[in-house]
Parts: sequence; structure tokens; C-alpha cells
Amino acid sequence: MNRSMTKPAPDPWRSPVSVAQIPDTGLHRELEASEAERRAMADLAGVRDILSAHADFDVEPKSGGRVQVTGHVRARVGQTCVVTLDPIESEIDEEIDLTFAPEAEARRLEDLIEEGQDDEVAPEVADPPEAIVNGIIDLGRIATDALFLAIDPYPRKPGARFEADITAPDPEDHPFAVLKALQDNQRGKKKGK
Repeated sequence: MNRSMTKPAPDPWRSPVSVAQIPDTGLHRELEASEAERRAMADLAGVRDILSAHADFDVEPKSGGRVQVTGHVRARVGQTCVVTLDPIESEIDEEIDLTFAPEAEARRLEDLIEEGQDDEVAPEVADPPEAIVNGIIDLGRIATDALFLAIDPYPRKPGARFEADITAPDPEDHPFAVLKALQDNQRGKKKGK
């Protein structure tokens, strides 16, 4: 049997951080997507263009091998208005606040939350932490995910409204118009006798 397997598309915007190299005081990273990265992201997102994409992150180590990532993703996205089909641009400004934990810990906490046994999980942790995979947190991937989630799937040009073409119905154009015409025709023949 010949199976063709396709690899998942690589992340277009990458900025890996090794958890082992995060200083105790944390670190700050500022990212700007290159033209090639923006083009690849636009293709994946199904938008006309990503004109700019910037992110800034603060990465802080926490107890138990956890890492807190906070920051912002800002982008300018070129789309097409769903009403007028004119090109438009949208501004995106998304706040990021994620907790990462070693894979085994992240899975354990996810299972506890799903089972409703979240006594061990701190009350402020409503969602399970993201998993730290192979000791790496990819800030570019975080920025890309936030950007994609913020893109409006139905963008509209300011002031554009969809107005259905409504015409008044013709009183002679209804399902029983033919029957009415036959009835009128029969009445006319009876009067003509």
C-alpha cells in the first residue's frame, strides 16, 4: 500500500527560547516578522496580506519549572471586505498571558481540570498550562497563534452594510394566480351565456 504522508506546515514565525537559559530575573524579547514570514502567515491564515507583525514578551521563570509569558502582539492585516469586496486593513493588538509547565505536569493538570478535581490547581489557573516541549518555548508560535485568533473572519469596510435587494411582490405573481385566472375565466364564460 502506497501512502503519501504530508508533513504539517512548519511554523512560519519562529523564535525558540530554551527554558534552561532563562535567567532567574527573566528576559524580554521583541520580535518582528520578516516579509517572508508575514507572507507565509498570510497564506496560512487565508488573508490577502500581513503588512506588519510585531510582538514583545516578558518571560519569567516560576516555581515548579513553570514559566510565565506575558506581552502583546500587534499586526496590520490586509483583508477583503465581505460586503463590498474592497481591500481593507485591520489593526490587531492582542494581549498575551500564558503559563507553561513541563509536559508531564501540564498533562497532569489538564487531566485534573477535565475531571473537575482541581483542588490541587490554584484558583487563578482556570486553564491548564501550555506544555514546554523539549525544553523550548516558541515565542514566534505564541505570537502567530494570537494573531490568527484575532483576525476577523468577516471583515467589513467602515460603514459597509449588506442590504438585500427587496422588491414588492407582484399581486399577480403567487402560487394561486393561475387558479384565480381560471376561476375568473370561468366566471366570464358563465356571464357570457
